[in-house]
Amino acid sequence: MKLGMHKIGGSLENSTGEQQENRDHHDRLDEALEAKRGVVEGGWGAERAHRKGKLTTWERIDLLKDEGTDVYPVGTLVNWDRDFPGSKRQAPGAGVVTAFVQVHDRWVMAIANDNTVASGAWWPLTPEKIQRGQEMALKLGIPVVYLVDCSGLFLPEQSKSFPGRYGAGHIFKKNSELSAAGVPQIAGVFGDCIAGGGYMPIISDRVYMTEAAYMVIAGAALIKGAKSLQLTSLDIGGPEVHVHRSGCADVRVPDDATAIAHIRDEVGRTPSTAADFYRHGCAPEPPLEDAREIAAIFPADHRHIYDMRQVISRLVDGSLFHEMFADQGREMITGIARIGGLWMGIIANDPAPHPHPYSGGMRAGGILYREGIAKISAFSRACNADGIPLIWLQDIAGFDIGVEAEAMGLLGYGSSLIYTNSTNETPMFTVLMRKASGAGYYAMAGHPYEPVVQLSTPASRQSVMEGRTLAIAAFNTKLDDDFEIATTDEAERAEIAAGMAKTEARIEADMDPVVAAAQMDTDEIVKLSEIREWLVLFAEVSYQASGRRRIKNPRIWSIHDLEVLTKTRSSGSQAAENKPAAAGTKEAPEPGAVAVCATMDGSFWLRPKPTAPAFVAEGATINPGDTIGLMEVMKTFSPLRATASGVWLGAAVVDGEAIQPGTIVGWMRPG
Repeated sequence: MKLGMHKIGGSLENSTGEQQENRDHHDRLDEALEAKRGVVEGGWGAERAHRKGKLTTWERIDLLKDEGTDVYPVGTLVNWDRDFPGSKRQAPGAGVVTAFVQVHDRWVMAIANDNTVASGAWWPLTPEKIQRGQEMALKLGIPVVYLVDCSGLFLPEQSKSFPGRYGAGHIFKKNSELSAAGVPQIAGVFGDCIAGGGYMPIISDRVYMTEAAYMVIAGAALIKGAKSLQLTSLDIGGPEVHVHRSGCADVRVPDDATAIAHIRDEVGRTPSTAADFYRHGCAPEPPLEDAREIAAIFPADHRHIYDMRQVISRLVDGSLFHEMFADQGREMITGIARIGGLWMGIIANDPAPHPHPYSGGMRAGGILYREGIAKISAFSRACNADGIPLIWLQDIAGFDIGVEAEAMGLLGYGSSLIYTNSTNETPMFTVLMRKASGAGYYAMAGHPYEPVVQLSTPASRQSVMEGRTLAIAAFNTKLDDDFEIATTDEAERAEIAAGMAKTEARIEADMDPVVAAAQMDTDEIVKLSEIREWLVLFAEVSYQASGRRRIKNPRIWSIHDLEVLTKTRSSGSQAAENKPAAAGTKEAPEPGAVAVCATMDGSFWLRPKPTAPAFVAEGATINPGDTIGLMEVMKTFSPLRATASGVWLGAAVVDGEAIQPGTIVGWMRPG
């Protein structure tokens, strides 16, 4: 059985001012991200390593990778902008590089101490970053290459990296788990390898040492102090000791370049990638639509909606997509596509409003309702059963709330989804496109549910709720039913307003993706234009190792059965979707005037921001597609657009007024 693949999305031939504004906004975010990447890659400078006759960590990685291939770092911004007592400098990238690197056409996880940053010392969060790289390799079954050049713990902050559940010692447990799972581990020791750094290579299947390298439980300085012995670290644990006497290392080589060449040869002896086998004869192809255009589609204002299908069309091979369950839970998109020639499942939020299946009118997208939750739960389980890796494209404001949501049992449906994603064995990857709010972030395979990798974009916002909403919740006892400050005392009013503004600003700052990356609440920040190449990486690493997990032949996917069963229910059965909205009760300003009605519950706004003019001035000509106002639901704004030409006669609501489907928001003279 074959899936019918269909073209999704379309070209952006007619560039608009809004699209250019979007591009400019994301270009600025990308420039800021690129500057931070440069700081991390530069470390503390190459001079000291070169003076010792050694290569820097990034020079070693450049030798390790296949020529002409890209490196995909994870955890680049860990510890960003964090100061440490005892150091005049910060620790870019926590002093370690973890990255997907291609070696002899195989993907490996490279874990390399940055020898330019305090001689590769372990800082707070360095152990956790190393373990995160090991976890990724373990889930995927891809080899791990350790490039060790580590002077041990950064001792002034040892209390934050030595003890604890995921302290430095947990690295060695991960070494052991990788070994027990049969995942190849290859180590090169290039210099300092003290204490924990000394243990790190030992469990590896192959250990290479350069003439400048040593592995010791305690360095010469400590031994001199404890035992009054005049020794060097090379005397204690250099290659002469560990290759020829102790057997703790396997091969002695003269220098860095030779060690890397041997490590590449070792990777070449591991099983080759099975990705081409699982392509089933289908060659990879780029999207028909340009991935660089995602920035034009993505609104500069995070509150505004966009077309997620246009985004997907720029991520999948040939811009071809097989959408499943399209008539149910329309606020969610589920389907199958090839990425890099390999089958991947895609689950995405659709921020656009859709017809309400029961009450008529429209309801906001980017929110989990009962039908959408059931839909993605079933799809996630089917992909797991069939061995199809899953990509989650998150832009979620949270679960639906209110009387209807509780009566429909969203807690129960949400629990089913959480159980599904907690127990899936197929690789799952999460991309936080924009909003990652509340329990919806969890339910859609957010970081706490252990996706293999979670990416953020420079536009991502992780939070329980938006800053303004949280400020209202924090000061709720001082507000009236309309969330206005409930006091006539001017001094008290000013104090409350200042407190709310401060709370909102703090929450907004906390939602910066750089903050999330710095504290390891996301794995990596990538540009919108880079998402496609990361998804190709995810597909290839998911299918590289054969025999480790269930991967069904596409002919026998349970996906086919689900589709046959659900297609018996046509979109026409949702009769409520076609139910006409109530006409409203406000009087027409002139005979023949046509009412313009809201299509969903929420609040209505006649202007893009309080200080801006209205979208349409009274007496202005309007054309089909022109924005008349914004309908706001859970801090998500959906435009209400004109469907016919005419003259705007004026608004029937004020900014912020509550609306329902059918509420008259204004009038127009047709023609």
